Amino acid sequence: MSQDIIHVYFMPGMAASSLIFEHIKLPEDSFQMHYLEWLVPKKNETLQDYAKRTAASITHENVVLAGVSFGGVLVQEMSKFVSTRKVLVISSVKSRGELPNRMKLAKFTNAYKLIPTKKLSNIDVLAKYAFGKVANDRIELYRKYLLVNDPYYLEWAIKQLMFWKPQDIQANIVHIHGDKDKVFPTYHLKNFIPVKGGSHIMIINKYKWFNENLAKIILDEKLA
Repeated sequence: MSQDIIHVYFMPGMAASSLIFEHIKLPEDSFQMHYLEWLVPKKNETLQDYAKRTAASITHENVVLAGVSFGGVLVQEMSKFVSTRKVLVISSVKSRGELPNRMKLAKFTNAYKLIPTKKLSNIDVLAKYAFGKVANDRIELYRKYLLVNDPYYLEWAIKQLMFWKPQDIQANIVHIHGDKDKVFPTYHLKNFIPVKGGSHIMIINKYKWFNENLAKIILDEKLA
């Protein structure tokens, strides 16, 4: 395999498996795709320590990290422990200022503690919570993308997102975001590549856009 191969590591969203990337394709002559999965967090483990532990599985230099939703937050933290060519943040945020007001309020009122994580351990309930109303008539389709339904993981992940305190936005971050994302609305965001009609699950149902543009974004080529 050529030494010029670019290694791209994909991190799924909260509670999801790497199956969400099953339709994503990159040219095999230039890229090699790798898939990360969520680890079980240790008791009282910080997001930074979790990121370091996850980053230990990366075996290449100058990699591209691509994370979706909460996975986008995680790869930003992981980039502190590995050498990166680019960090792709998809359907996610780059700073606390980009979080929607309801999430900021949930932190200060401790409302996030009221999220029924034990009920979310039921995979059908978790699917509806993770994907929203769109999943009501497609529950069987989306069920396969959810991997982690452990209440402790869910409590940990929600808390880490609420209390995330990123440092300055890194220069090599590229933010890709759907203009119909209701989880992280675009009116809170700055400096992102918009995907027309893209919802929070666009990595699944807008995969053709990614297949046409992802390699160009990584290589700094102009999008059509």
